[in-house]
Amino acid sequence: MPKEFSRSSRVAEQVQRELAELIRLELKDPRVGLITLTGVELTPDYAHAKVFYTTLAEPSARPGIEAGLRAASGFLRRELGRRIRIHTLPQLHFVLDESIERGDRLSRLIDEAVKSDRHQ
Repeated sequence: MPKEFSRSSRVAEQVQRELAELIRLELKDPRVGLITLTGVELTPDYAHAKVFYTTLAEPSARPGIEAGLRAASGFLRRELGRRIRIHTLPQLHFVLDESIERGDRLSRLIDEAVKSDRHQ
């Protein structure tokens, strides 16, 4: 079983690398802008891929980014098929990864708590 896990994780990493390059170099949608892919989760049959991303864009721009990624998913999937040889090419589902933002917010809250503790 560990062999299958490692193959799946290698495929997910390759999908992430190729998608990041495609988005950076080939995608012309102005809504997408600067995003960073943080991970890819593949279903065991490779039929679906959750593609996690972060962005430094304002929260008001996020619906446009999501719409741009959704609109480009067919193009990205087709180009991915030209770069990666796997039996089943996954449907791409883009998901905003809020963990970095959440971690940053928690870090700031901790810093504020420590600072207010020192001032008491």
